[in-house]
Amino acid sequence: MADQTTTSSSDPPPPLLLPNLPDDLALQCIARVPRSHHASLSLVSKSWRSTIRSPLLYTTRSLLNCTQHFLYLNVRTNSSFTWYLLDQNPNPPNSRTLSPLPPIPSQPIMPAFAVLGPKIYVIGGSINEIPSNNVWVFDCRFNRWEIGPKMRVRREFAAAGAVNGKIYVMGGCLVDNWARSRNWAEVFDPVTGLWSAVPSPIEIKDKWMNASAVIYDKIYAMADRGGVVYDAVAAEWGGVSTELDMGWRGRVAVVDGVLYCYDYLGKIRGYGEAEDEWKELKGVEKHLPKFLCGATMANLGGKLCVVWEAKGNGKEMEIMCAEIEVRKDRGGGISGSIVWSDVILVLPKGSSIVHCLAVGL
Repeated sequence: MADQTTTSSSDPPPPLLLPNLPDDLALQCIARVPRSHHASLSLVSKSWRSTIRSPLLYTTRSLLNCTQHFLYLNVRTNSSFTWYLLDQNPNPPNSRTLSPLPPIPSQPIMPAFAVLGPKIYVIGGSINEIPSNNVWVFDCRFNRWEIGPKMRVRREFAAAGAVNGKIYVMGGCLVDNWARSRNWAEVFDPVTGLWSAVPSPIEIKDKWMNASAVIYDKIYAMADRGGVVYDAVAAEWGGVSTELDMGWRGRVAVVDGVLYCYDYLGKIRGYGEAEDEWKELKGVEKHLPKFLCGATMANLGGKLCVVWEAKGNGKEMEIMCAEIEVRKDRGGGISGSIVWSDVILVLPKGSSIVHCLAVGL
């Protein structure tokens, strides 16, 4: 009798995600569904909704090589900022949609940006001409903004990059007191939710940064003249080579260990760290305009994504985007082929691209 009472009062087991299939196998089935269908899947049941929102789903997608890569674009129109998501839909093939995202609660001027997992970090910047230590985080899984842990010091024109699951930020602050000097560089650990100081030599602390990139485990931060490199694994600082300094221009992207940017003639070039040499990207020069007005780049799932401002009609301007398959040639050169190129957005004349970032989901 006692056993019957215990059994009848116990909670029933939760329903299986898929009938007659263990949940671990069901998860692998759901993980293979393109992300564009996730909103519909979340309506099936509470357990499906919980699964769609679970970090385990995105870990499983990564293990199954089902991760999709999305481009997030931040543009400025007059005095307002808007974030967009570029979604490349499989049906119909090669179709693309650009959707506006919820506005950031407080958009700073000249922040640093970093991507860690499914989240975009907007770090520091100035608000009403006052440097900020705020960190805004956009969770791309749930399409929402949240305030992150504040940095130890206020920053604008800083450099940032993600290495081994942590975000490093450097520069963008004066070193006129002990606290700012000690915290000229910081590292954020999302597991603990804490920022901590990164020891750095005094001779580099007068630099304001305007560009950054990560090549393997090294964070490169460039100032108007010169720059620094931090090896996050060895915890060592160094200077950038003259060759890299002279060729770096604008917002860059790293694909397969090669740093890409556009040169002063408007051509795309790639820098190899081992060779300490810039090389022109061959094969695309006839299909792309000269980027004399600048371009923004991102690594979109192993392809080089280039976004630039183009002329429009009358009071409008066009935002163009091209996806390039890049490869290293046997002879040591680099070449590429255009996967697609198209207008993705039309804005009022005078608008500008702030940044673009790629996120894998």
